[in-house]
Amino acid sequence: MRLVGIVPNVKHALQQCALFWGTHAPIEFQFWRLWRYCPAGEQIDTSSEDEALAHGGRSLVQQLEAQGVSTIFTVPGESFLAALDGFHEADGIQTIICRQEGGAAMMAEAWGKFTGRPGICFVTRGPGAANAMSGLHVAQQDSTPMVLFLGMPASDHEDREAFQEVDVGGLFGTFVKWAAVIRDSKRIPEYVSRAFHVAQSGRPGPVVLGLPEDMLAGASGTDVVAPAARPAAAAPQPTAMRELQTRLSSAERPLIVVGGPGWSAETRDRLQDFATRTQIPVASAFRCQDYVDNRNQNYVGCVGIGVEPELADAVRSADVLLTIGARFGEMTSSGYTLLDIPQPKQTLVHVHPDPSELGTVYRSDIPIAASADEFVSALSELDVQARPGAAERVQRLRDVFLASLKPLGVPGDVKLDHVIAKLSDLLPDDAVVCNGAGNYAAFLHRYYAYKGWRTQVAPTSGSMGYGLPAAIAAKIATPDRPVIALAGDGCFMMTCQELATAAQYGANVVTIVVNNGIYGTIRMHQERDYPQRVIATELKNPDFAAFAQCFGAHGETVTRTDDFGAALDRALSANAPAIIELKTDPEAISPKQTISGLRSRA
Repeated sequence: MRLVGIVPNVKHALQQCALFWGTHAPIEFQFWRLWRYCPAGEQIDTSSEDEALAHGGRSLVQQLEAQGVSTIFTVPGESFLAALDGFHEADGIQTIICRQEGGAAMMAEAWGKFTGRPGICFVTRGPGAANAMSGLHVAQQDSTPMVLFLGMPASDHEDREAFQEVDVGGLFGTFVKWAAVIRDSKRIPEYVSRAFHVAQSGRPGPVVLGLPEDMLAGASGTDVVAPAARPAAAAPQPTAMRELQTRLSSAERPLIVVGGPGWSAETRDRLQDFATRTQIPVASAFRCQDYVDNRNQNYVGCVGIGVEPELADAVRSADVLLTIGARFGEMTSSGYTLLDIPQPKQTLVHVHPDPSELGTVYRSDIPIAASADEFVSALSELDVQARPGAAERVQRLRDVFLASLKPLGVPGDVKLDHVIAKLSDLLPDDAVVCNGAGNYAAFLHRYYAYKGWRTQVAPTSGSMGYGLPAAIAAKIATPDRPVIALAGDGCFMMTCQELATAAQYGANVVTIVVNNGIYGTIRMHQERDYPQRVIATELKNPDFAAFAQCFGAHGETVTRTDDFGAALDRALSANAPAIIELKTDPEAISPKQTISGLRSRA
């Protein structure tokens, strides 16, 4: 087919088709852009289909295919049209069209967290890049492999503050593992290979690659396809393992804390076997509760927000504290109060896949640079026997954990603690539960027992709006497993438009919206720190059940605790995405506190 010149009414035609030309660009820019690349009298020859496929965008997609990418998340933009064209021929890659770049980036991050393979996101420059930064921040703090591709202006407009131009290195370089721009299409295989290696090596994390528009649209100049990345796995040194064996054999109050990247179901099973044989209690880091089957007799709870005092004392009094994978950051360490900085009183054995993480906050007595899988494999071979009284110590901590699972009863007709306990009882062992951030999540972490590996997908970064996008990604990855998103009313409204994405792709997730009409976490802090001076936390919310229905989803409202079980059953069998709105009392501000109680103490 041959297109000659531009017809006089092309601007009107573009106005009718604006959605196809870029989410964030005004129609005047689209018109100017087409005129620039196809001035009157010139011809664009698209008669050769083979030539049309040989551009940089097609080369980029070929590299992703070689890396084993099966799904990408995007909000389309005109700055990477050639890449989108490349996906047209990629039958093995599913393209998920999202409603906002923040949701797309969170889906990609959750995909990386859930599958262990880098999540892939494509967004446009300027506002698209700014929106996607929320998902990148989650990936960085949660050590999740992720690659974000960013459309850019053409190279001849670079450094002029062109339309929606951003400095990729300056904007992203401070909080992702690597940020770069591919300026020559011949180097696409090299850059993509490096991106996948960096995203998965050491401490996994996000990578950003900028894609100048002309680089993508021009001839690729290469038929090279780089093979799938093969990142090296760090393994423990034999001398360190021998020293660890000596320390554990003589320890009277050892404790294991698990978290961080690089785990699997097999790694979890080996660790549980070791803990059972040695009678060493195992606790999870913040939002890593599915790293151990919570029904295992050696699991003693989560060392995170709201840690049980007895477990906190066990951390402080441990003579050997073996931390596998977790950074022992602010949340897990209860604001850096469980260990002294820089030298903990405990004998600290810190295992992490990235040696640069060891010693950044705490000086460890035995620093071990190793992946969780390699380390636990070596740990399982150690000759360590249970010490006298070890089983009784584990049982005491275990009893405290089991007691913490019993709801205390909170004000209101819908008691969230009872609802979460019911949810834990009703869902199958392989159900995936996702959440964002807010006081509602404290109920989930306290009263839900995680049974299977990778059944918890939650942001250790504490990002609001994460639950629904994460649930969509998990459901697309494993469509046969039940997937639940738990969200507060404020949390849900940050990414609620992605319900349309769920409906479009048949991702039948169940979202439980805890509606108490306030930003609960901020309100709690206000009531405690600035009593009687409440401001900026009240919310006027929609009818969430009706909101679901307008997307073709199932929606209903629960106003009594006893009605939740039946509502969950209807939602799971609806054959559509679903929302269950829980009308909760704002007085029930946390599992153990009420607003009235905070005021009286203040």
